[in-house]
Amino acid sequence: MKNTTALYKVIEDKTITWFEKNNEYVVLENTTADILKRLNKGISVHEIATVLSKKLAVPLNKTIDLILELEKKFFTRNTSKNSEIDDDHKDIKRPKNFEFIKYYKINDIIFKISFLSEKGLSLVHPKFAHLVIDKVTKFQNEFEVFINHNYIFLYVNNTFIGSWSSQNIHFFQGKFSMELIQKIHQKKESEWLGVFHASAISNGEKSMLFLGDSGNGKSTSLALLQANGFTCLADDFVPMDANKQEVYSFPAAISIKKNSLETLLPIYPELATTAEYNFIRLNKIVRYLKPNNDDFFAHLPCNDLVFIKYEKNAELSCKEISNIDAFQQLVPDSWLSPKKENAQLFLDWFAGLKCYQLTYSDNKKMIASITKIFNDDL
Repeated sequence: MKNTTALYKVIEDKTITWFEKNNEYVVLENTTADILKRLNKGISVHEIATVLSKKLAVPLNKTIDLILELEKKFFTRNTSKNSEIDDDHKDIKRPKNFEFIKYYKINDIIFKISFLSEKGLSLVHPKFAHLVIDKVTKFQNEFEVFINHNYIFLYVNNTFIGSWSSQNIHFFQGKFSMELIQKIHQKKESEWLGVFHASAISNGEKSMLFLGDSGNGKSTSLALLQANGFTCLADDFVPMDANKQEVYSFPAAISIKKNSLETLLPIYPELATTAEYNFIRLNKIVRYLKPNNDDFFAHLPCNDLVFIKYEKNAELSCKEISNIDAFQQLVPDSWLSPKKENAQLFLDWFAGLKCYQLTYSDNKKMIASITKIFNDDL
């Protein structure tokens, strides 16, 4: 069998296995992971099966069949993935004139971003409108966004980055954000451990990730916390670096859904007159709230991951949960570096996390619980 690069990390009573071939993480039983390790070392199927047969007290032919099935599933299956970039379309001519040109200031870095159409503008601008400044003659980075033949194109500093179909707009938005953080923090893509679909809050010394399905209240909780002494590091797009495994700030605004306005308007009266955006494709109507972060270069360690859920009339419940359960919810919506070194760092970082499930209806109790987690007092 051809050697396949894989990493193994025992967490609780399972083994998380990473396959370099397709940058895939799989949670396995320890016995299954041990079989794969032996196969990968070149030990014969018969030798592995003989040991396993004695250990499990099952017929040899059964263990041989099991091992051959595992070998086929994990080492010989078709691992090709559809590219996030649909087509390079490099023959498409770049527009000479753009309808919308915006300038955004992130700390002391100025970005000039040109949009050919209102549709292209709507895919990016709402989240960053709070960073807009008047037209300037000097800027550090230039992005171009345009749509041609139902494909959206991205150029950064005169370099073609990619094109995406209208069905894969979320991939474009992810790549746009990745290019943005590379320029803000002067880090190449290979220097990032991953990006999480989460919200990140800080107490000034460390950070915490909030996760949960859309509509569970991540962003609303974030808005409540930033009004009560905490700092918003990022919403929806949370980058982590490979060097120190720290969460980095991302300058997008906090997305506030319509059903959260009643709760937040007394705290943020500006939401009453903030522009409203109807994202039909995502079936949601949102407004954007400026984060209270004044340092978009900030980066802090993260030791806690909280699955947060607002539930009307629910009693407060905040309890530690299995890291394996948390892992299986975190990874599918995340971008994780395909580099072996970074994959190992990610597994090591995750193994040391404390993971919680927090369900609440009382805002004050939620804030008190988050404070206790930050203070290691839960």
